[in-house]
Amino acid sequence: MSGRCRARWSGRLPLPRTLRARLTLGLVVLLALSCAAVGVAAVVELNGFLTGRLDQQLQQTGTGFPQSLEHGTAGGGRNTKPSDHDGDEHGDTRRQAAATFGARLVAGRITNAAVVPSAAHPGFAVTLTAADRAALAALPADGAGHTVRLSELGGYRLAAWPGRDGDVLVTGLPTEPVRATVHRLELVAGGVFGLALLTAGVTGALWVRWSLRPLSRVAATATRVSELPLASGEVALPPRTGGADPRGEVGRVAAAFDRMLHHVEDALTKRHASEERLRSFAADASHELRTPVASVRGHAELALLHPGPVPPEVARALERIAAESARMGEMVDEMLLLARLDAGRPLERRPVDLTRLVLDAVTDARAAGPGHHWTMELPEEPVTVTGDAHRLQQVLANLLANARLHTPAGTEVTVSLAALPDAGGATTVLRVHDDGPGVPEEIRPGVFERFTRADRRRTDSSGGGAGLGLSIVAAVVRAHGGSVTLDSRPGATTFTVRLPPEGADAET
Repeated sequence: MSGRCRARWSGRLPLPRTLRARLTLGLVVLLALSCAAVGVAAVVELNGFLTGRLDQQLQQTGTGFPQSLEHGTAGGGRNTKPSDHDGDEHGDTRRQAAATFGARLVAGRITNAAVVPSAAHPGFAVTLTAADRAALAALPADGAGHTVRLSELGGYRLAAWPGRDGDVLVTGLPTEPVRATVHRLELVAGGVFGLALLTAGVTGALWVRWSLRPLSRVAATATRVSELPLASGEVALPPRTGGADPRGEVGRVAAAFDRMLHHVEDALTKRHASEERLRSFAADASHELRTPVASVRGHAELALLHPGPVPPEVARALERIAAESARMGEMVDEMLLLARLDAGRPLERRPVDLTRLVLDAVTDARAAGPGHHWTMELPEEPVTVTGDAHRLQQVLANLLANARLHTPAGTEVTVSLAALPDAGGATTVLRVHDDGPGVPEEIRPGVFERFTRADRRRTDSSGGGAGLGLSIVAAVVRAHGGSVTLDSRPGATTFTVRLPPEGADAET
């Protein structure tokens, strides 16, 4: 486990993802660096100041104590009292601070060493290790202070002077008071700076959050806009952000975003109006064309029924007029149907036996395409949906006609129907599968759009539809609250229609 954790560790600390968190973190880091710099400078300065004061005390103390170690009670004179030596006959401790260290060196060897008794070291004698003796012998006799750590006494500030007898006299004072004072400053500074960082972090987070409120509104509005379906239909954009000071960067971003939303809303409004005009024109044109197209077809069929002799060229022309007018009538009907579906015209809502529709559609397809192999995969129980039987029959007819027209003879076309259990009932799944050459890759994205043909170079006179069949399938299925998808590759093409459970509300 630990090995895998170490393997995933990239060596980089995770950074906050939001701008607000990054600004707050940056503020706290900068303040922490400033506090650290101030704290280090204060500690270093205080340590240097107290060490300097300790050196001054060493200069004032001088060599009296180490000299008294050589002469026993010398320095006491006739008037020296036993109390002046603190009950000890080996050194003069008068006017010496507690824990003062003294030592005498002759030719680099320590001949005498003692310490003024204190609470931490009540004795007079001191034991020096070889390392302590080497450190004392290495002190230059220049009267300057040097910090040395003695094994028994701890840290000391020592200074050495040359004596009158060719010896070296060493005096020292403990550095513990300096260290304790500096440590106390470190604790106080750490507590104060920690509290300051905590206060600055909380206050900074609130301040940054208040300052970035307009930007948060922009992000929330942009998220709502991104979730809107902008491809078609009427779109209601969310309210503008507003309320930001345009003199600041955030305010300028908010103002620019509001202007962009205004332009987008104008463009969407104009697009919707154009769609409505086009939809109305298509519906009106389709409606108006139905009568003259039917009239042309009727006159052509009537002329073909004339009992008198008709030249072959004229008969052929009349047959073509009747055929093309019939095809044009179907196209007009399809365009009118699409226009009505786009306008949200409600469909019939009745129980429909989809199994019966599949049987009838496949029977008609066998008659129209005897060169194909038509098979069915139907459940034992009838599958019933709620919808418009005529329109659902048109969906089946268009899917089967598409498979028949765009696959060669001998292709196997399989129609399967199933009711899959769902949370709200049973979703009806209808599949039309063929093992033909497949839908060309370049037209797959727009296969359900209007006037999409497998061969765009084909002219109207070459037969086939106008490219409205699959668009009618998608529109009818969508009007029933379902969906239709395509999965195609060479040798396997499947159109899948999913319809909601019986009794579910359709999306209009």
